[in-house]
Amino acid sequence: QSPYQCTVCSKSFRCSSSRLLHQCSHMTKEACKCTPCGKSFSCMSTLTRHQAVHRREHIECPNCGDRFTCSSSLIL
Repeated sequence: QSPYQCTVCSKSFRCSSSRLLHQCSHMTKEACKCTPCGKSFSCMSTLTRHQAVHRREHIECPNCGDRFTCSSSLIL
């Protein structure tokens, strides 16, 4: 049984993440445009993740001074 259904075409999926990836295929890049910077994305979930960049403070590397938006990018 596949409990997760696409809200656009009703295709069913066993996993919610698979359904989300599939639903991206129905989106247009214009529908997923970041207002602050104008970047376009083919998937709403990617846009949502990207928009967090505009809300976060940058983390500065104490060794080289480079700045990162995500602490996982900072490897000492």
